[in-house]
Amino acid sequence: MDNFETSTMFDYDDYNSSMTYVPPCKMTGITNFSTHLLPPFYIVIFIVSVLGNGLVLYILFKFEKLNTVTNIFLINLVASDLVFTFGLPFQAVYHNSEWSFGQVGCKLMNGTYHLGFYSSVFFLTLMTFDRYLAVVHAVTAAKWRQSWYAYISATVVWIVCGLTSLETFINHVITQDIVQGLTCTEIADPQYRIMGTYSQVALFFIFPLVVFLYCYIRIGLRVLSTRMRSKQRPLKLIFTIVVLFFMCWTPYNVILLMKENDNSDPCDYSLVYLQYVTHCIANLYFCINPVFYTLLGRKFQNYVRRLLVDQVPCLKYHLHVNEGSRSFSR
Repeated sequence: MDNFETSTMFDYDDYNSSMTYVPPCKMTGITNFSTHLLPPFYIVIFIVSVLGNGLVLYILFKFEKLNTVTNIFLINLVASDLVFTFGLPFQAVYHNSEWSFGQVGCKLMNGTYHLGFYSSVFFLTLMTFDRYLAVVHAVTAAKWRQSWYAYISATVVWIVCGLTSLETFINHVITQDIVQGLTCTEIADPQYRIMGTYSQVALFFIFPLVVFLYCYIRIGLRVLSTRMRSKQRPLKLIFTIVVLFFMCWTPYNVILLMKENDNSDPCDYSLVYLQYVTHCIANLYFCINPVFYTLLGRKFQNYVRRLLVDQVPCLKYHLHVNEGSRSFSR
């Protein structure tokens, strides 16, 4: 959740010496912008994400073996997306007026937002590393790439992300703002907040980027050298999802770093506008995920057709269904 504090009525350093009055910043423009843009956007993202990720989960539970390594990671990735989108309706109401869901609601919304984001990034990283093991070190990894390995890895990810997001849960409180009314705001020392921003960018953006680049370079070289055609399509799917993640989240991380190092006029809201827009683009990722499973996953497409034929039998004359397609690659 993005919180933007209004400027104070007085410059207290000058007040002690010369009683100089500093007028507040005019926030009418940025307030109207967020009120008209964010609520409908958050609602659309919430609906599309719930329907899309819900469909992915339903397909997995109906047609797939759930104890394979790939499917265990995939289920956890979808769960991360759903956890992330949980707070979007509350954010929509918040940006339309003021915070009206109490102290616990304030903490829960921000805690689940960061838990979903952190875990989604780590599960993407984990799935990429797992594909690297399965392709580049197939013989060695086959001995221990069992369901227990996936369950333990997923549990570690949720614990680490839960502990990381706990800080956000604790630090967010309700405050009274002279312009915005009740706000759900993070209370933290400015220097500590800046370090937190750098840590977040390093751990949840730069680190995954390094892992993705290394793994896919090695995977690409291995696939090209051995011509493993059966591995190409699932790899393309995961690679596309990873690329989409960085397309959606790179602008937002860049703006975050720029904002932390901005020494311009405090009433200049140019970066605030950009932060709103790039944050919306970043949120798109969580409803794009299931769409690309549908568009690029051949077996997923077949499962959707089977589901449609089961519900509307007359469609079997118009849709080709491969009954032999049963599971994703392990």
